[in-house]
Amino acid sequence: MGNEVKAEGGAAEPKVALTEHAVKVLLVDDQPIIGEAVRRMLAGHPDISFHYCNDPLQAVERAHTEKPTVILSDLVMPQLDGLELVKRFRADKITQGIPLIVLSTKEEPATKAEAFSNGANDYLVKLPDPVELLARIRHHSQGYINLLQRDEAFRELSKSRQAMADDLDEAARYVQSLLPAPTSDRVVVDWRFVPSASLGGDAFGYHWLDDDHFGVYLLDVSGHGVGSALLGVSVMNALRGRSLPDTDFRDPGQVLTRLNTTFRTQEHGGKFFTIWYGVYRLSTRTLAWAGAGHPAAILFRSPDVAGGAELLPSGGPMPGVLEVLTYHTKTCEVSVGARLFVYSDGVYELRGHDDRVRTHDEFLETLDTPTIRTLDAIIETATSVRAAEEFDDDVSLLLVDFP
Repeated sequence: MGNEVKAEGGAAEPKVALTEHAVKVLLVDDQPIIGEAVRRMLAGHPDISFHYCNDPLQAVERAHTEKPTVILSDLVMPQLDGLELVKRFRADKITQGIPLIVLSTKEEPATKAEAFSNGANDYLVKLPDPVELLARIRHHSQGYINLLQRDEAFRELSKSRQAMADDLDEAARYVQSLLPAPTSDRVVVDWRFVPSASLGGDAFGYHWLDDDHFGVYLLDVSGHGVGSALLGVSVMNALRGRSLPDTDFRDPGQVLTRLNTTFRTQEHGGKFFTIWYGVYRLSTRTLAWAGAGHPAAILFRSPDVAGGAELLPSGGPMPGVLEVLTYHTKTCEVSVGARLFVYSDGVYELRGHDDRVRTHDEFLETLDTPTIRTLDAIIETATSVRAAEEFDDDVSLLLVDFP
């Protein structure tokens, strides 16, 4: 149909081996002689692929097929006005960003201005000098190619981010699947876990060690991502399965001492964790605990009365950092109706709207009010303080009521 210009002798022009981002020219002009003239100007440049369309009504569809990096379009054609064709190229989602050079016999400034206002990128009086035509084709094509490469890089980056987000979501779901269900078996335990935007390393658990001893723990691994989450899960499984060798899990100090020798920091990519571990003895209503670098747990002896919070400190060094380290167990009595609150630092290390990070003492002050001592109220208060859309770190909260 006259869409490809024939070389001399009537043979079709041989296909040029193109590089990945070779220059592709589509000329739209109703005069085959112009098509041949432009073809000859571009001949001898192997990086340029030339395509010709003599029917402007088919030009947009042809551009879909050829995917040019620059379009040359005549301004005066019998089938369709050239300015209207420019509008059609710009209205089409596929061709709207392709550089478009108008070729015309007209020199009038008004015509040029109208072409540019309709979306043309350049204007040449035909036929231009081959050197100038090549320079403009290469200039506009390179800009478009750069745009395509940028968009491709953004797409790949977006896919990579989505894949990473999917992995983190899967890891978060896995961590949450390991968390115990709330219980009311002789003690009442409820919890909340809010994973951060980038998945932290919080993990916690509780279970009856025997008929008289109830163990509860919460740990927080340094850093974010799958590595931190997996280390947290490994420690949690060791505690839940009571798989630490030569360890009396009713003795918190002994448990942390064994964790120190089992989970060495240098064997886990430099990651470390903090932990609070407690054991409640039902028959004597005593609570034994030990901590390693973790925020102090809080015992409310009268949860419905303002004040009265007793800190159960957790000042020992993080496990796995020092080769030889012994942790010591502390104990206290637990009155009827008391409530134990164990948490991770993600609930209070929050950057507020004033760009200041809240302190642990400020967090403790909010808990002086009895109505704030519920899990949902604590999270609601933290959410109102933070400036970010999501928590920067995992938030883990455990409440244990002792009837």
